[in-house]
Amino acid sequence: MATKTAPAPAKSGAAEKISIRPLGSKVIVKRDEAESKTESGIYLPEKAKDKPKTGRVLAVGPGALNEETGERVAPGVRSGDTVLFTSYAGTEIKLNGQDLLIMDEDDILAVMD
Repeated sequence: MATKTAPAPAKSGAAEKISIRPLGSKVIVKRDEAESKTESGIYLPEKAKDKPKTGRVLAVGPGALNEETGERVAPGVRSGDTVLFTSYAGTEIKLNGQDLLIMDEDDILAVMD
């Protein structure tokens, strides 16, 4: 008789599947990793690291609702974009062991190429 086995854990670099869908003009971003070493080679303790203001967009809501016409305004970012955002942007959440940010599209300053 065959038995069910648990799925293999996702490898790093594999496409990340998240089980959350942002609403309106909200965006879900995975913040980039903080640098652990300075340019001169000094290793930084966890508390001394600055939180990066860049990250990768994992999911995008359908867009803001135009109150005059009732139509959706298409978002300016897409899933997979690398973005630069404000210092205190978003709400931090933990989902499937990942630290993510849910932020408004207005908190995103630029899309990086």
